[in-house]
Amino acid sequence: GNETEQSIGTNSEVITPLEYDRSLYKHWTDEDQDCQDTRQEVLISESIEPVVLNDRGCRVVSGRWFDPYTGNIYTDPSDLDIDHIVPLKEAHLSGAHSWSQLRREQYANDLSEPDSLIAVSKSANRSKGAKDVAQWLPTNEAFQCEYARRWIAVKDRWGMAMDKAEVDTVTTLLEEC
Repeated sequence: GNETEQSIGTNSEVITPLEYDRSLYKHWTDEDQDCQDTRQEVLISESIEPVVLNDRGCRVVSGRWFDPYTGNIYTDPSDLDIDHIVPLKEAHLSGAHSWSQLRREQYANDLSEPDSLIAVSKSANRSKGAKDVAQWLPTNEAFQCEYARRWIAVKDRWGMAMDKAEVDTVTTLLEEC
């Protein structure tokens, strides 16, 4: 027999539409050009007492934040990350891969909806990573219902898909609230 062997070429440079790359989501921009980027704006808006800014007024140097993920209070902004309730990678896999660059940037810096971004401890944000609501919940059980509500609100507002595990998790959580 004269069998032809098919070889399939692979090129590691090709990015499939669903392949996530954080650089596709330009974040911490300064949309209103006031020298305070999205991170600073969230720190300012979520501090439970007036923040102290640096000499130029561009960076938050201290304030007082309640991290609803852990239930802890923080005063040093370097202890905090700004979390996307629906992580960038999860957004990407839930439909954002097809968005324009502008829409991805708008999502990554969404200050128009308080449910989108939240100041939380670095450790909580890093334990969450890119996990969805079925894979990770805040250790502070008192915030889990609110977290589920925000998850649904962000997914709905941005037209993102939810898989069965997400739907089951938020349904169960909200029934218990």
